[in-house]
Amino acid sequence: MPFMSSRRRVVAVLAVLATMGTLSAAVSASADGNSDHGDEIRVNARKTTGRASVTGSAVFVLPYHPDADVRSFTFDAHADPYSSPLPGIPTGLPTDARGTVKVSHYSADRNVTYTAEGHVDCLVTGPRTATLTAVITKVGPGGPPWMGKRLGFSVYDGGDDKGHYRDRVGFSWEMVNLLPGGTGAPSEAEVGTCMAPAPYAPVVKGGYTVRHADLPPAPQR
Repeated sequence: MPFMSSRRRVVAVLAVLATMGTLSAAVSASADGNSDHGDEIRVNARKTTGRASVTGSAVFVLPYHPDADVRSFTFDAHADPYSSPLPGIPTGLPTDARGTVKVSHYSADRNVTYTAEGHVDCLVTGPRTATLTAVITKVGPGGPPWMGKRLGFSVYDGGDDKGHYRDRVGFSWEMVNLLPGGTGAPSEAEVGTCMAPAPYAPVVKGGYTVRHADLPPAPQR
């Protein structure tokens, strides 16, 4: 049974968008009324303006399953707020995004590389962190049955250290996003927009750059 009916979900999202506009106005009022606090708000705002993005390519390892396989993600994801209208939400969402994700997995046992590509539909960032989702549009020969499926990814940008070895990634399949219950093996849950686990897999080659920007308020009608 769904957590909310479709109508209730739409109403809830619209309420959130309306609240964002109210909070934006409240921040402006606070800045006008308190000079010191207002200066701090304006400085922080300058640090997070513009469009968020996640770019880069990296090889990572699974800390819970050491093997000789080579796994990598390539991200070229960019925020594109309020660009994808939805039924009942004609403005779209502040988390709307565009770009591409590429997945590559070399299997040492089979001596074959499996690949998949998808288009980004959601992106949310914080300082040095991001979650994004992509709908798969292309799967290489022998790859998993992912066509049309939404996958979730998370990124931690560890900074400009040599080799980017503090970077990490996470993803929404394999040992996460399961639905335990009953006597059978747990099934995999559907991934919603911008949903992904914490970035748990260490990068060993390459790296990622997260450009953080706060989610913008709803456009004025």
